[in-house]
Amino acid sequence: MAKKSKKNKMAGNPMAGGGMMQQLQQLQQQVLEAQNALADETVEATSGGGVVKVVVTGDQKVVSVEINPEILEDADVEMVQDLLISALNTALDNSREMAAERLGPLAGGLPF
Repeated sequence: MAKKSKKNKMAGNPMAGGGMMQQLQQLQQQVLEAQNALADETVEATSGGGVVKVVVTGDQKVVSVEINPEILEDADVEMVQDLLISALNTALDNSREMAAERLGPLAGGLPF
């Protein structure tokens, strides 16, 4: 009885050997490109009816914080801090959501 070669089992499998490495390298390149694109995209969030506005990139970097000067005249420090925290957290959540939307389809291409 002849033994079957391991090569024969792998020959028809596109995920075997170099094919899998090539697909992983392509996926790695696509993820890198998506991450670079996210760094250029922004989301914004406001709080207090728009008196505080925060802009965050897709890679979770805060690029601007705007506070309407009128709120500083009548507001106490704790209220302004709460408005900042609210806007920052919302902007970061929006940024993570955007990243998940952009990177999520790439995870579907994983070979396992």
